[in-house]
Amino acid sequence: MNLSLATTPANATSCDVLVLTAMPKGRGVTLMTHGVTAAQQSKILAALATLGATGKAGEVSKLGAMSGLKAKAVIVVGTGDSQKIGDAETYRQAIGSAVRACVGSRKVAVVADRDNAAEAALAAGLAAYDFRAFKSAPGKAPAPPAIVTIIVPAAQAESVRSKVSQVQPVVKAVHLARDLVNTPPNALFPADLAAAAKSAVAGQPVKVTVWDEKALKRDGCGGILAVGQGSSHPPRLVKLEYAPAGATAHLALVGKGITFDTGGISIKPAAGMDEMKGDMGGAAAVICAVKAIAELSLPLRVTGWVPTAENMPSGDAQRPGDVITMFDGTTVEVLNTDAEGRLVLADALGMAVKEHPDMLIDVATLTGAARVALGSRIAGVMSNDDSARSQVCAAAELVGEPSWPMPLPADLRPSLDSATADIANIGDRFGGMLSAGVFLQHFIPKGQAWVHIDIAGPSWNDKAAYGYTPKGGTGAAVRTFVQVANDLAAR
Repeated sequence: MNLSLATTPANATSCDVLVLTAMPKGRGVTLMTHGVTAAQQSKILAALATLGATGKAGEVSKLGAMSGLKAKAVIVVGTGDSQKIGDAETYRQAIGSAVRACVGSRKVAVVADRDNAAEAALAAGLAAYDFRAFKSAPGKAPAPPAIVTIIVPAAQAESVRSKVSQVQPVVKAVHLARDLVNTPPNALFPADLAAAAKSAVAGQPVKVTVWDEKALKRDGCGGILAVGQGSSHPPRLVKLEYAPAGATAHLALVGKGITFDTGGISIKPAAGMDEMKGDMGGAAAVICAVKAIAELSLPLRVTGWVPTAENMPSGDAQRPGDVITMFDGTTVEVLNTDAEGRLVLADALGMAVKEHPDMLIDVATLTGAARVALGSRIAGVMSNDDSARSQVCAAAELVGEPSWPMPLPADLRPSLDSATADIANIGDRFGGMLSAGVFLQHFIPKGQAWVHIDIAGPSWNDKAAYGYTPKGGTGAAVRTFVQVANDLAAR
């Protein structure tokens, strides 16, 4: 998908669809546009009145060709009062809804202005997505727009050009994260995910190191090995290192990469198990965030860690009651093999903390309890450092990835006690999202700023597409990580 900026007047822009925005005004709407004459605006408003348009956020009105406009069709999307009150996310969702309505149109132009050009570009780019790699005839289905142009007044172009240019790497990264999550599990085993990580950063100044099963055993990564031992496709650990000259701040990211999760011996119910191909959403976010950060040449060091395994039941699989030894020497009693994500994360966290990053963030589709508590669109954010948690939540809010700060209650720690090992991998059933965070906290030394993000809800959209978010993999957390990196680099 090609995303660009143009200053051609809206009425002189040749495209398949011209997207305009509107706000409520009295019983009708007012157009928030430029580059069209008053007479042309009157015709558009009359057509909208006939359709009963209200300008409410996300309302899409499809018009045909309009006299005096070179566009083959016009779409007007309501933004509510978002442009007046500066609600960037409502505006982004509206533009996303409009661009999704352009499926089957190759070239789309979106009329924006200096204050929202970058937001329009981001939303349009994110919305122009679908996944058809495994269709036998991918060209037959109507495709999303291939060319999206953001139109701004000529006098404002120079002031927004840089911001709009920075959108493309983020859009590409989110698209790739979605692709990885949507890929069928028989086409994305741990070795394939490691290869995809290498491919994602090819041509960028990123060093990639991959641990195979022999290297994992040599380095004592008992959690990753135990989770992967039931599969005929062995586990991997991937490290991505971006370290530009002169960088002082260091951000470390760790993402859970379970390429398919049956639950192991503690097997999951059959219903919905097909969605467990998305249990590597955290890994996808880390890989693609490092890709975007490197392409943007942000001046900070970023290290991405991706522990990846396939959690399968077999004669070789780990059993409930097994005791395993983690990278840092901690022994863990595995009471439930479906609580596997925290085991692979613990090894990677143990490695990451040895480099003493300024901030360490792990991200994972970790617990069903997170969806029970926060629904399908909000991530739970836990931390041992209130300032770090606030920074991550603020970054997520800014880019439109809803999150909510959650505690790490000390009273849950005894529920993880084991009579056999140092710690058990599950605790009290109530507050399961929190006890998973408490388990991970065990592997974080005092003084290390650490944030845990549970994206079990927002990583996968099992309902209809909305705004700029498709059905299936969403690419959750990529934009948050890029914003956190920007914030750290600006300190």
